Amino acid sequence: MSSPPLLMSMIQAAPGATGGASGILIGILPWVAIFAIFYLLMIRPQQQKVKQHQAEIAAVKKGDEVVTGGGHIGKVTKVGDHEVEVEFAAGHRHRVVKSMISEVRPAGGGKPAND
Repeated sequence: MSSPPLLMSMIQAAPGATGGASGILIGILPWVAIFAIFYLLMIRPQQQKVKQHQAEIAAVKKGDEVVTGGGHIGKVTKVGDHEVEVEFAAGHRHRVVKSMISEVRPAGGGKPAND
């Protein structure tokens, strides 16, 4: 019947059984590292992309070509505080809320692919 006391003494003498501040730190450190990597690789680049998009929307001007959230491409004819007027075809104009613009292409932004 000496095995249960022997087992208890082995469990108590096991490394890390005392815990303490260093044990907690070692347990938390991997989670902190995972969060730091997650922040650097995913959260921060997304925040920068959102800031850049907001700056593009704020800087939209007459003559720019825009792509709306629905995929329509048109030319800006008038700019307001919260809306822009976009001409999709000759004489076919719509007011579009600025937040629904997904992409801004500068005027004369490039030559067509079939030239």
